[in-house]
Amino acid sequence: MGRSSGATGTPTAGVSDSRFPDLSLPIRPPFPVMEATRAGRLPKGQDWQFEPKWDGFRCLAFREGDIVALQSKAGQPLSRYFPELVEAFHGSPHASFVLDGEIVILKEGHVSFDDLLLRIHPARSRNEKLARETPASFIAFDLLYASDASPRVLLDRPLAERRGRLEEFMLGGRKSTSIYLSPAARDHQTADRWFRELGRFGLDGIMAKKTHERYHSGDRAAMVKVKHLKTADCVVAGFRYATTTPKRPSRTGEIGSLLLGLYDAEGLLDFVGFTSSFTRENRARLLRVVEPHKGGAGFTGRSPGGPSRWSPKDGSEWERLHPVLVCEVEYDYFAQKRFRHGTKFLRWRPDKDGRQCTFDQVEPDAANQTPLGGTERQATGGSRIQDFLK
Repeated sequence: MGRSSGATGTPTAGVSDSRFPDLSLPIRPPFPVMEATRAGRLPKGQDWQFEPKWDGFRCLAFREGDIVALQSKAGQPLSRYFPELVEAFHGSPHASFVLDGEIVILKEGHVSFDDLLLRIHPARSRNEKLARETPASFIAFDLLYASDASPRVLLDRPLAERRGRLEEFMLGGRKSTSIYLSPAARDHQTADRWFRELGRFGLDGIMAKKTHERYHSGDRAAMVKVKHLKTADCVVAGFRYATTTPKRPSRTGEIGSLLLGLYDAEGLLDFVGFTSSFTRENRARLLRVVEPHKGGAGFTGRSPGGPSRWSPKDGSEWERLHPVLVCEVEYDYFAQKRFRHGTKFLRWRPDKDGRQCTFDQVEPDAANQTPLGGTERQATGGSRIQDFLK
């Protein structure tokens, strides 16, 4: 996964921690997590379980005796970045298990993704300091293995059974201030209320999971996500320098735009649009982030081309990058395999691997869905997200 550079939370290169401890569990890292397709509406039918969509880092937590390992969605180790969670899992009365969940930072009653980004830092001393100042929490929403369950391996069991085992697992453990059980509901009314009310606490949508399905490791067949904003995680495979004037362009030493890509079904990285919504200060900072990755293949599928306002002569004046940087952008409309307008840069996603940035995010299957009933965010009875988790 990527790394962050101090307070900006932007990825940097040169840090590698790719090894996991040796585990004899039947499920071992790196293990592909179950993924989701994008949807604009809640799915129809009674065979769905709804959960809040937590704005954090997806994580698999492995424990075997005295060994604890945390794995990111991209299959990379997370343990060094969250020592407080390793300690919390060591305190569990369950000897061996594999949990699926989300790492979040709960700050002032809200979920803070910005504080979470600061934790992906190469300096262990810095992470230990931040672990004390802004400790992370783990929100569990699936149980894949437990040494005291029967059967122990739950991958092939339906979600309804896995959820029951997870609730028993969490109730049987010691009360923790950093490990929570994610709420879940079976009715649309509750899911709709969560969608409208929980946005003010930093949550960004609803997950819907098929209750009769097994754990779909590595595919999207059993889960959909509904988000407040239309956003997509894209690979930054190129960029253009900012220029002075269209008639006599010259480089200014700042970023003009980032060129965005998504992987198609054949594994080719297609150009899908750009983002250029940066302040002047951020343009200079972005240059320091992207320039170390110059010289890569760029787009392996459809590439940028044709005249543009950044390059009035032709479309070739862009810099190719190694496809390792991932960012999240907000968009209005996606059609004919590209964003029809410029997108808004939201944040870097160092927790995501570029190969996970596919067209599935922007081309959801709209069949068999019903409206959410509005997206207005209303006040909740509680004043902190922790109250919702209790």
